[in-house]
Amino acid sequence: MKGVVARVLEGRPRDLGGFSVRRVLPAGRLQTVGPFIFFDHMGPANFAGGGGVDVRPHPHIGLATVTYLFDGEFMHRDSLGTAQLIRPGDVNWMVAGRGIVHSERTPPESRRAAAGATIHGIQTWVALPQSREETEPSFEHHPAATLPEFHGGGAAMRLIAGDAFGKRAPASVYSPMFYLAATLEPGAVVALPDEHAERAAYVVDGEVEVAGERHAAGHMVLFEAGAEASLAATGRATVMLLGGAPLDGPRHIWWNFVSSSAERIERAKADWREGRFAAVPGDDERIPLPDG
Repeated sequence: MKGVVARVLEGRPRDLGGFSVRRVLPAGRLQTVGPFIFFDHMGPANFAGGGGVDVRPHPHIGLATVTYLFDGEFMHRDSLGTAQLIRPGDVNWMVAGRGIVHSERTPPESRRAAAGATIHGIQTWVALPQSREETEPSFEHHPAATLPEFHGGGAAMRLIAGDAFGKRAPASVYSPMFYLAATLEPGAVVALPDEHAERAAYVVDGEVEVAGERHAAGHMVLFEAGAEASLAATGRATVMLLGGAPLDGPRHIWWNFVSSSAERIERAKADWREGRFAAVPGDDERIPLPDG
C-alpha cells in the first residue's frame, strides 16, 4: 500500500460567531483538490433561545457553492430571487459566475423548536473553469430523493455532484468531478472512483483506516494519482469523497471571490463596496467588504 497517500490535512477551527467550522481547503500551498477550492465542515452545533445561523447577504464570483447538510436546515436566498429551504440530504448548487449575492439563515420554525435549532453540514466552493468564470449566475436545488445512491458491503453512498461509478448527479457541473457522501458500517471498505486524477476523503465523524494508518474526524486524506485508493471504517463513520480533474491553472482567492485574474478580484471588491451587485429580495442586510 506504499505510495497510496500523498498528504493528510487537518481542519483548522474557525469561530464564525455562535458556531464553529473546520476549514480544510485551501491549505497553504495546496489550493485545490480537483476543482474544490474551499472546504468547510460546519458544526455540529446546537442553538438555544431562538438562536441560529445568520449568514447575511454577501457576494461571490468565479465559483459554484455546494451546500450539503446532515442535520438542521437553512433558508437560502439570493439575488436571482431564489428562496429555497435546504434539509439534510438535499443539495443546493449555486453558480456565481460573473456575480451573485446570497444569504443563508436558520428559518424561524427551526428557531422556535423546543430543543433549539441545530446545524451540521459541509460547504464547499468549486472553482469554475476559466472559460466559465463569467457565466450567468444560476441556482439549482436537488432533493435527496433525486440523487443517485449506491448500497452494498456496509456502505451507503449518495452522489452529490459530478460522476462516479457509472452514475451522474443532476447538478450542472462544468468540469470533471465527483462528490459523494458515504455512511459506513464497521468494517465497510470503500474504493474511490479511479477515473478521476485527484481524489480525497474527508472524515466527518468516526474513524477510517487508509494504507495501515487511522484517521479521525476532521482529517482529509489526499491520494496519489493513479493509486488504488480505498478506505475501511474501523467503526461507524461518515466520510465525504471528492475530487476531479486538475484545475486549469491557479486561482486568486480573496474573501468570497475566486478568479484567475487579480484585476477581476479588484473589480469585484469595488463593485461590492460601491453597491453594484444586485440585492437579495427579502433580505436587506449586508456584510461589509473586509479591510485589506
